Amino acid sequence: MRKSMDRTGRGVVCVLASLALSAALSSAAAAPAPRESAGILFTERYHVTQHGGIARAANSSVICKAPAGRTDGPCAAARQDVAGRSGHDATAYPDVDSDARTDGSSRATLRIPAGSRVSYARLYWGGTLRAGTHQAAGNTGQVLVAGPGGRYRAVRAATLAGHRGRAAADGFQASADLTGLVRKSGAGAYTVAQIKGAKGPSAAGTGGGWTLVAVYENAKEPLRRIALWDGFRPLTADRRAFTVRLNGLHIPANSRGRAGVVAYDGYRGRGNDALTVRAGRHHPMRVHDSANPANDVMNSTITDFGRPAARRPAYRNTLGFDSDVFDITPALRSGADRLTFRFTTRNPGYLLGALFVQADTRH
Repeated sequence: MRKSMDRTGRGVVCVLASLALSAALSSAAAAPAPRESAGILFTERYHVTQHGGIARAANSSVICKAPAGRTDGPCAAARQDVAGRSGHDATAYPDVDSDARTDGSSRATLRIPAGSRVSYARLYWGGTLRAGTHQAAGNTGQVLVAGPGGRYRAVRAATLAGHRGRAAADGFQASADLTGLVRKSGAGAYTVAQIKGAKGPSAAGTGGGWTLVAVYENAKEPLRRIALWDGFRPLTADRRAFTVRLNGLHIPANSRGRAGVVAYDGYRGRGNDALTVRAGRHHPMRVHDSANPANDVMNSTITDFGRPAARRPAYRNTLGFDSDVFDITPALRSGADRLTFRFTTRNPGYLLGALFVQADTRH
């Protein structure tokens, strides 16, 4: 017979949960900052050919903060579809966990088909460290992560962290392997807290966010080639283009595919940023959808094929953070033995953090 928990039992659970969070926060404070580099070579992090796919959950770590009692004005507009940076409006950390001991938290849903097994998962986080006179405080290489219904655990950057200082803004990205946590926790809402980005009013703008990428195996899905690339690649007026090539593919005609991109410091309305994908020797296709114009792909959005991704908070304008999944099926109409992704920009550019791809294959 199932027994209900009495007040004493509930009290013990609350105390244990509080101690667990305190331990995670203490671990985060004590951990050393990761080594940094102004640029990290963009390389293939993981690849596999299997029946299954790739899933993504993401959210921003900075939001526009409206003055008390104001429901209109620049901040309200910036939270929706208005172009531009956060400008001089104040920014703040979102808070969805209702815990006073965390500085900020946001949540997003990872959708994995039932019956799947997670093969690999990685968390990326980053954003603006300094904007104007506002400097982020704390360790950028450490965050707190909670799986669906679970408690926070401290996650430390496992690799060199990208960190590029510029006159207007100072950006970074860090990442860590989360395969064990995601394999155990499965699909559902993930919460990430304590991303140490800048906040406050700034003409340069402040922004940041996180992306959880999960590769899964599922016998009911098509055989696919899945690849995850990452690094820390600044695209600027001096370096306006960057190319990533996936070779050795066996993509048959009329295959389906998708590609996801993680980037920082891209603001909507500039009309400066584009992405193309080329299958084999065929003509390149411009990647775009209803939320991401072909000439403004890095436009502060978190979307799945042009639709808003499931997350909280869910403001449409993410103030410089991009984590989007695109349909590249039209580019695969004639099949291919390789895929070439080309990122281009004009001044002022953005910071590219990750690219992930899945495409049907023969073997």
